[in-house]
Amino acid sequence: MPSSAHFPHAESAGKPAARGRVLLVEDDPEAALFATHVLGRHGPFDVTRTADPAAALVLATSEPWDLVLADLDLPVMSGLELLAALREISSRHHVAVLTAHPMDIPPASALAASRPDAVIAKPVKAGLLLGAAITLLAAR
Repeated sequence: MPSSAHFPHAESAGKPAARGRVLLVEDDPEAALFATHVLGRHGPFDVTRTADPAAALVLATSEPWDLVLADLDLPVMSGLELLAALREISSRHHVAVLTAHPMDIPPASALAASRPDAVIAKPVKAGLLLGAAITLLAAR
């Protein structure tokens, strides 16, 4: 059985799903490689990665993205600060955060409009990552 059989289907009715664009903001090279592999090889996504939140803001404003996937623990700017900056620029971005500490995310009332669309706990499980990304792509 091929390894992709363990992942949710990214196709329906025999037609390939439209490919979504994911901007991955992750400073851990292994975590970035894993997410890129899962989303790009097993899912309907083209993934662009940067470790730099400032570069992510430039990319987010200059190109269309279906999903911004950001680590919560980034250098210089946290994932939540990046999310707040993205929400100031545009509310059209779907943003999911990756974190080893999901309980550290403030309650929705504290984040108001900058609340992430999804929170994915580390260590990331491939099926959960792919399922969350496909769900957010379908919601666009």
